[in-house]
Amino acid sequence: MKLFSTRLLFIATATLSLLTTPAIAEEKSIVVSSTTSTEQSGLFSFILPIFKMKSGIDVKVVAVGTGQALDIGKRGDADVVFVHDKPAEEKFVEEGYSTKRYEVMYNDFVLIGPKSDPAKVGGGKDIQAALQKISAAQAPFISRGDKSGTHAAELRYWKGAGITIAPGSSWYKETGSGMGPALNTASAMNGYILADRGTWLSFKNRGDLVILVQGDPKLFNQYGVMLVNPAKFPHVKKAEGQAFIDWLISKNGQEVIASYKIDGEQLFFPNAKK
Repeated sequence: MKLFSTRLLFIATATLSLLTTPAIAEEKSIVVSSTTSTEQSGLFSFILPIFKMKSGIDVKVVAVGTGQALDIGKRGDADVVFVHDKPAEEKFVEEGYSTKRYEVMYNDFVLIGPKSDPAKVGGGKDIQAALQKISAAQAPFISRGDKSGTHAAELRYWKGAGITIAPGSSWYKETGSGMGPALNTASAMNGYILADRGTWLSFKNRGDLVILVQGDPKLFNQYGVMLVNPAKFPHVKKAEGQAFIDWLISKNGQEVIASYKIDGEQLFFPNAKK
């Protein structure tokens, strides 16, 4: 009888352990609202398993345009925001949705277009001059149109080029989608598109598209990360979120980011402040 009771106790304890362990594991997780470029470039699938192995923290990513990612943070529906629109990020901090912005890494934007290059922009480095030629030729241009960091940059370049897109312009198409789907549309239409280099390098459905304009200092693309303010949203997982940020800007995190490559080409360049 004693042996039977001991065995029952062991089974009950083991069952309780199995029931409680997943709940404990689920508690050690964070939600990160981020851009489609960090997701669709494959960066997150590369770095997050390494972070989880080191910290035990599971990172759940909501990948949307930068504007939407910041809105998610403003609602308190994420613990961390990891995006690429510095003016919007600084405003996010100024408005009290975070207390500090950390620079993490950079890459650049590139102007993609068909090999036939009907607007004759290939080989140039001046993005604004290239957009003037595309507008003059009324060559098909695909815009994300989703308030993302890439879309915000594109609008700055059009403004700098002195061009206002007339509503309903037949040559200018807004997709309202992430970088990958927008590139698919550009491939299907054989049109021009502004893309971040990381997503372009990981993109497989290129068709006749190639990089036509690159190297303009204006095309610099900085990424920043912020903890959503726990003083404003008490449910924010401050310790776990800050642990993720600290790892991203640490020597190890920066080395991991730098080691992510496609066909030997580095997609992101770490530049966290010392």
